[in-house]
Amino acid sequence: MESSGLPPWTCLSSLIFLLLGCGLPLPGAQGQEFFLRVEPQNPVFPAGGSLLVNCSTDCPDPKPIFLETSLSKESAGSGLGWAAFQLSNVTGDSQIFCSVFCNGSQITGSSDITVYRFPERVELQPLPPWQPVGENLTLRCLVEGGAPRAHLAVVLVRGEEELSRQPAIGEPAEVTATVLAGRGDHGANFSCRTELDLRSQGLELFQNTSAPRQLRTFALPMTPLHLKAPRLLEVGTSGQVQCKLDGLFPASEAQVQLVLGYQMLVPEVRSHGDSLMATAIVTAHTDQEGVQEVECNVTLADQSLKARANLTVFNFLGPRVNFSEPSVSEGSMVTVICTAGPQVQVMLDGVWATAPGQPAQLQLNATESDDGRRFFCQATLEVDGETMHKNESAQLRVLYGPMIDEAKCPQRLKWKDKTTHTLHCQARGNPVPQLQCFQQGSMREVPVGIPFIVKLSHNGIYHCQAASPRGTYTHVVVMDVQDRRPVTASIIIGVLAAVGVIIIAVALKYAFRMQKRSGSYYVKQETTSLPLRNMQPNEAREEESS
Repeated sequence: MESSGLPPWTCLSSLIFLLLGCGLPLPGAQGQEFFLRVEPQNPVFPAGGSLLVNCSTDCPDPKPIFLETSLSKESAGSGLGWAAFQLSNVTGDSQIFCSVFCNGSQITGSSDITVYRFPERVELQPLPPWQPVGENLTLRCLVEGGAPRAHLAVVLVRGEEELSRQPAIGEPAEVTATVLAGRGDHGANFSCRTELDLRSQGLELFQNTSAPRQLRTFALPMTPLHLKAPRLLEVGTSGQVQCKLDGLFPASEAQVQLVLGYQMLVPEVRSHGDSLMATAIVTAHTDQEGVQEVECNVTLADQSLKARANLTVFNFLGPRVNFSEPSVSEGSMVTVICTAGPQVQVMLDGVWATAPGQPAQLQLNATESDDGRRFFCQATLEVDGETMHKNESAQLRVLYGPMIDEAKCPQRLKWKDKTTHTLHCQARGNPVPQLQCFQQGSMREVPVGIPFIVKLSHNGIYHCQAASPRGTYTHVVVMDVQDRRPVTASIIIGVLAAVGVIIIAVALKYAFRMQKRSGSYYVKQETTSLPLRNMQPNEAREEESS
C-alpha cells in the first residue's frame, strides 16, 4: 500500500545522491572495491503482480543486507553475501535500493521497476448519424489507463487502413483525426486501437481495439424533386401519382411519403443507382370533391425534400336517357328525358336543356319507323377550365303488328321443274313474327329463305302468313312450275326427227340405185360394207348419156 508521506528510503537516497553530487565522501566510501548487485535489474512486469528481488555482494564479510522500498516486502531468505525479498502488489513504477556495510563502508545498489498495464477504456466517440459527402469528419478516441505511456500509441483506422497514429498523452488521453467523407465511406467501419509496444523490454506488442462504428454518408441532388399527378380526377376513378428524384445518394435508403389531402398513400418505391421513383394509385371519393393537395416527401439523413401539386376531384353524374314507357304501342305518345348531375349541361338529339343541371326532353307519336330508334344525349361539364363530355343513348321499342314486304316477296314466281330456288320472303313486326308458307289445298309447307329443289308438285297457290301476339298478316304467292320440255317442243323435235329420217332414206335409196346401174360396187365376204370405186371418164360419160 502506498504511503501518503515520503518514505524513509526516499530521504536516504536523496541524501546519498546529494552528498555524491556535492563531492562529499561517504563513510567508508574511500577505497571501496566491492559491489552490491540488485536482480532483476530494471524489470518490467504487469501491474498488481509480485516480484522476487535478490541483493548480493562479493564483500567477504558483509553485514546484513537491507532493501529500501515503499512497496510491501517480505524476506524470502538470506545467506552469506545475499538476501532475497518478495515484493507484492506492485501497482506502479518504483525504484528499490539495496545496501550493506562492508569493512565499515556502505555499499548500495538500485533497480528501477517499471509496471505495465493495458488501457481500461479504448472508445471511439459516436459518429454523426449521417455525414455529408465532401465535408470533414473528425474522429475522436478516448483512452483511459495504460502504462507505460511512453510505449503507448493510439491508432485511428478505417477498416484495416491506418488513418492516424499518435502518442497517448494525458489522462484520459484524447486523440483526434480529420478525414474528408466520401461516397466510398458509406457503410465503412471506423475504430481506434491502442498499441503497447514492449518489444524493446523483451516482451511483445499488446493491442486493444475499440468497438467499431459504422459511418453513413449522403449527398443531396442539385435538381429538384419532380412530382407528377393528374390535374383532374373523377369520383370513382383512379389515377397514378409519380414522384421522381435523380442524383440522390444513397437512393436505396431514402424514405418516401405520398399524401393526398389527409389520405396517406401506399407507394411502390424503386431505386436504381442515384435515381429514386415512387408511384402510388389514388382513387377519388365523393368526400374528396374539390381541390386536393398531393405532397411527396423524400427524407434522407436529417434532410427532407418536398414537392406539391394540386388535384381537383370532381363528380360527373350522367347523362341518363329515360322513356315515359320502355315499350309503347304504335300510335302512342312517348316522352324522352335526359338528366345529369348538378352543373351539367345536357343536349338530347340536338335539343339543349334550359340551364345546367336541368333535364332535356322531347315528345313524339310513336310509329313503326321509330322502333329501334336511338336517342342520343350529350352531357357537358366544365371543371377547372377544362370542358369534358359524356354521351349516352337509349333505344325505343315500338310494338306493332306483323307485315310482309311485297317488294321482298313476289306475288308470282315462274320456275322450272327440277331446278333449285329460294323463296325470298321477309316479315317485320315487333315482336318479330313467325313466317310460314302453305300450299293451298294440300297445306304443304314450302321452306322460306332456304334453297330447295322445285318439282312439278310445287305448282300452285301459296298463302304466306306472318303471325305474332299482335296479329296475323297473309300474303298470296302463285308458284308456276313448268316442265323442262313442254309438248310443243316435243312435237317440233319429233317432226324434225321424222324429216331427217326421210331425207336420209331418200338419199340412201338414190345412192343405191346409182350404184346398181353402174355396176361399180363389189361385195366381199369379210365385210358388210359396200366399197365404192371411182368411174373412168368414158364410163361417166356413158352414164350421163343414158
